[in-house]
Amino acid sequence: MRLNAPWLAAPETQAVCAALTGAGYQALFVGGCVRNTLLGAPVNDIDIATDALPEQVVAVAKAAGLRAVLTGIEHGTITVVSGHKPHEVTTFRRDVETDGRRAVVAFSRSADEDAHRRDFTMNALYATPEGDVYDPLGGIDDLQARRVRFIDDAGQRIVEDYLRILRFFRFHAWYGDAVNGLDAEGLAACARYSAEIETLSKERVGAEMIKLLSAPDPAPSVATMAQSGVLARVIPGADARLLPVLVHIEQGEHITPDAMRRLAALGGEGVPGRLRLSRDQQRRLDVMQNNIGSGDTALVLAYRYGADLARDILLLRSAALETSLPDGWRDDLRKGAGARFPVVAADLMPALSGPALGQRLKDLEEQWLRSQMTLGRNDLLS
Repeated sequence: MRLNAPWLAAPETQAVCAALTGAGYQALFVGGCVRNTLLGAPVNDIDIATDALPEQVVAVAKAAGLRAVLTGIEHGTITVVSGHKPHEVTTFRRDVETDGRRAVVAFSRSADEDAHRRDFTMNALYATPEGDVYDPLGGIDDLQARRVRFIDDAGQRIVEDYLRILRFFRFHAWYGDAVNGLDAEGLAACARYSAEIETLSKERVGAEMIKLLSAPDPAPSVATMAQSGVLARVIPGADARLLPVLVHIEQGEHITPDAMRRLAALGGEGVPGRLRLSRDQQRRLDVMQNNIGSGDTALVLAYRYGADLARDILLLRSAALETSLPDGWRDDLRKGAGARFPVVAADLMPALSGPALGQRLKDLEEQWLRSQMTLGRNDLLS
């Protein structure tokens, strides 16, 4: 089997490979770039595995006029920049010691040994600079069957890094077969070690959940997370039942997936802290959840929060009530987001000032919104 993709033939990428192979080292594309090319999916990052040690990678890159950045040298990774394009070059590795959160690695000269320390068979696919695929662990068969399967013993892979529990569900959401479901051995191992999720950093857990919820349809994966007890470990009190309804509405309206909107559908306790959300993410989540049950129309929501956030509230509300979106909702969002309250402070001065002025403006704005913005300036002032 041979890859055929524009990124593979790019001069910048071939220059990195030529620098390594010209110095007598191996250069094998690995992981996502190989997997996604075989699936016909976009390739965003290019990872290269090699038998060259990190310091040798640096020397080879500099000799070829390429820039070497020590991004993860303790783990054997050097970022080689060629023509402004970054390439993650990592020495073949084997695990020496793991504690479920981080690993102590030793460098290896063997691609086979490197393959056995990876998580899933579909991520242990390699390709030469010419595009010839090397599959030491049967990853192609799993990839073609859309089967996310741990390498060797599932429990052992998870014990090496407990984040792999969440990666298992995330990879199924993106690449798995929703009809056949998740691999039984992998699922059982994830359930068995689910309590260990609490030992992981909240930043890592949050990043993984956001990637999972950004999939086109994460609902089957999340439902299985709930059934296996994993979801409760990540977000106590979360309920997966609203998510498939929301996804169905999104797809019917051709609306781009959004992790925060889906997170709002799950609910749960202490979500911002448990997933280390940013302030902006926390604000969006709060606004969505606080307004699902409000009586504000699309027009008013868009005026208060902008068109995008108002749209998300409408989608969540429609899913929760299992009703259609209101007629003309897109036009109302545009109108509401562009509306301007017709009364300004100067209209009420000098009769009012200070707190009384602020309160009167607020009261008039609420009156204007209750009228669905039909009242004009003169109506409000009279």
